[in-house]
Amino acid sequence: MQWQSLPVVVAGLGVSGVSAARVLRDLGAEVTVVDGGDSPVLRDRAAELTGISVRLGDGDTLPEGTRLIVTSPGWPPSSPLFLAAEQAGVPIWGDVELAWQLRKPLPGTGEPAPWLAVTGTNGKTTTVQMLASILTAAGKRTAAVGNVGVSVLDAVLAGFDNEAEPYDVLAVELSSYQLHWAPSLRVHSAAVLNLAPDHLDWHGSMAAYAADKGRIFNGNQVACVYNLADPATEELVREADVEEGCRAVGFGLDAPGLSQFGVVDDLLVDRAFVPDRAKNAAEIGSVADVNPPAPHNIANALAAAALARAYGVDAMAVRDGLRAFRPDAHRIALVGEVAGVTYIDDSKATNTHAAAASLRAYDPIVWIAGGLAKGATFDELVQGAASRLRAAVLIGADRALIREALARHAPDVPVIEAAEGQTGAVAMAEVVTAAASLAQPGDTVLLAPACASMDMFTNYGERGDLFAEAVRGLTK
Repeated sequence: MQWQSLPVVVAGLGVSGVSAARVLRDLGAEVTVVDGGDSPVLRDRAAELTGISVRLGDGDTLPEGTRLIVTSPGWPPSSPLFLAAEQAGVPIWGDVELAWQLRKPLPGTGEPAPWLAVTGTNGKTTTVQMLASILTAAGKRTAAVGNVGVSVLDAVLAGFDNEAEPYDVLAVELSSYQLHWAPSLRVHSAAVLNLAPDHLDWHGSMAAYAADKGRIFNGNQVACVYNLADPATEELVREADVEEGCRAVGFGLDAPGLSQFGVVDDLLVDRAFVPDRAKNAAEIGSVADVNPPAPHNIANALAAAALARAYGVDAMAVRDGLRAFRPDAHRIALVGEVAGVTYIDDSKATNTHAAAASLRAYDPIVWIAGGLAKGATFDELVQGAASRLRAAVLIGADRALIREALARHAPDVPVIEAAEGQTGAVAMAEVVTAAASLAQPGDTVLLAPACASMDMFTNYGERGDLFAEAVRGLTK
């Protein structure tokens, strides 16, 4: 791409949009940023973008002469701006595609830093952070980038336009949005962790959502990593157009078969990247090295290990990286124990798929659930968890959906509906008190709401923080 004086539109004045606009300006492009919003925050951001034209309050009109659009991830394909671009034959890239196009060869190698990429409905951030920890333990300069941590644009340019050293390899989290707008992406190796209905309003259908997730496998060089417990992820591998010699590598919680990662007697085992894998396997760690050792988190660790091993990391570095990893807040985090009852904060479980994984990790459970359902249904979730439930405490605007599912599939489970009409700390204190009244020694009170939080809290982080604060209040 010849960037000098190229008319480029950046769609969206969010964090990724601002980063893309600055990079394009510095390349010499004529940049116009468009955003349908018009707020004091956006005006402040616009004022900081020197040498860049910004149009607020109009995100639908395609500026005359536009040769390329670079979009923020959240803008759906149905946006009038993109429909106009399609009619005019103007290509649309996401920030990930722009970063991919701007990669530069590493000194002494002649090749850009390879990308090890992860997508899936749930577990992406944890898996990418585990992978980055493993790569760091192997002595590589790396970062968790993309939909988490460092901006992918900043990462690919690091060390070329400043005094820092460039990254050796990148651990890249990619959302379905980002993959949709990354037509030329071809990574070293990639993993799809799982597939469950999500963001269907953006993609239009489950088939379209899955197809965008599957883009991550196209052009893979060494390994396509899939979940043995989720056949849809293996089907994406079958449909992918990969480089010759690229292998399908499965991961799961049972003893591994050929070209798989799995668990044997509490050991994490690689039977894919070992000599004579038909007869041999390699120990790469133990279940105890995974923090926390919940089943779905062990699966995340195996996926991260598979990508690291595909890149050539040795078994000891996998183990050391997993031991060093510490998960982000609000992901199956132990808050404490009060009167023999364990309290777990998984406020990040904002959809049914994530909540199901969390519920499988504990037994018996007093379940705190509810919020904004985002169009979800709860019958399958409740059916799968019914035998583990001691009781349930329901909260939020769409609590009735969960109450009705409990009535159908777990009618003997006691239910308290708490904090009606309340928000914030007052609401959560009532919720935790109600849960404590239902719990018995040996139980787990689990905040895994399966819903978004914004009806009662600022975000899932505040919901989790207030849960922990209320639990600490029980000891007083």
